[in-house]
Amino acid sequence: MRQLAAVAAVLLAVSACAAPAPPRSEAAPSPTPAGPAVLPAPTGDRPVGTTVLYLKDTSRPDPWNLDAAARELKVTLWYPAGRRDGERAPYMTAKESELLLKGARIASAPYDTLSRTRTNAVEDAEPAGRKLPLVLLSPGFTKPVSTLTSLAEDLASHGYVVAGLDHPYESYATTLPGGRVAACLACDSDSDPGFGAGLVRGRAADVSFVLDRLPSAWDGSRVVDFSRVAMAGQSIGGASALAALAHDRRVRAGIDLDGTTYARFPKGGLSRPVLFVGSPEHVPGGRDASWERDWKLLTGWRRWIVLKGAEHQSFTDAPLLAGALGIKPVPGTLPAARAAELTRAYVAAFLDRHLKGLERPLLDGPSPREPEVTFHQGSL
Repeated sequence: MRQLAAVAAVLLAVSACAAPAPPRSEAAPSPTPAGPAVLPAPTGDRPVGTTVLYLKDTSRPDPWNLDAAARELKVTLWYPAGRRDGERAPYMTAKESELLLKGARIASAPYDTLSRTRTNAVEDAEPAGRKLPLVLLSPGFTKPVSTLTSLAEDLASHGYVVAGLDHPYESYATTLPGGRVAACLACDSDSDPGFGAGLVRGRAADVSFVLDRLPSAWDGSRVVDFSRVAMAGQSIGGASALAALAHDRRVRAGIDLDGTTYARFPKGGLSRPVLFVGSPEHVPGGRDASWERDWKLLTGWRRWIVLKGAEHQSFTDAPLLAGALGIKPVPGTLPAARAAELTRAYVAAFLDRHLKGLERPLLDGPSPREPEVTFHQGSL
């Protein structure tokens, strides 16, 4: 069920949770990798801090590790901080980088390359602000949530608290307390019937547990307004955002970044706001019909946009890391910097509108300033 995405889109195998895709040509590795990758600076005016929490849900066993009587979760928080100076947080550990590159079969750079990626967030900085909206973030299958760091940092710089979930045993590597590393046990099951639907149900349960625990588990939770919560994700993470929207009424709005939808909505439809942002495989009549199937069940505010030249990983940090991995982009794909710019802009506009009540004309329809963006299926 898994398949390789274009190497230019980087970081790997597109999983069962991506839309089905035709074979794509692979780009040849560059002779030598560039220096360490540097994530683009956030576009907001607030400094960004980050910290990590480890939570344990003793009410249910882990769905993948039969030896684990409780579900453990790693939650990375990004938020407006009170200062800009300080040690920048690591992108991932050297071991996580090694296991991710090995799992993705990328051998064009040293295995610790991603651990040297430069981020913009200050590690364990004191949170600043009050009554800030909360955005939950979920990554694609086999990926850690760190592959959405550029988006998370940007949202935090605009006054959001972002809680990124790592779902253990669904990624090539998740570091847990005590230095334990959870490998991808779910990777052996991704061709099973009903795999995608089961995965998003489990992730929706993870989201509800984090919303239950975050107010008491994080010392900085005083800055969060838990009445204003949305969720976004890429690939199966996007599908999980819609599953959480249908499962937990505390989630007020959802964003699916290029993910096949698996959740089943109530018979009366789903009335909360939804944004689809995808690659050309998600055009009406395209290879992934799930958005067309579910579009008519979205009875509230909705938008469906497609980015010309985008690939499945264009909505993650993957293209931004390609040079450091010694990988050349495939001609005709959306440039990495532009993909990050558009993803950040449309996600922030949606959240500003539905969590902050701000007008954002970017969402009203096509614009000559964004020629790559097409609005679909009567979304205006």
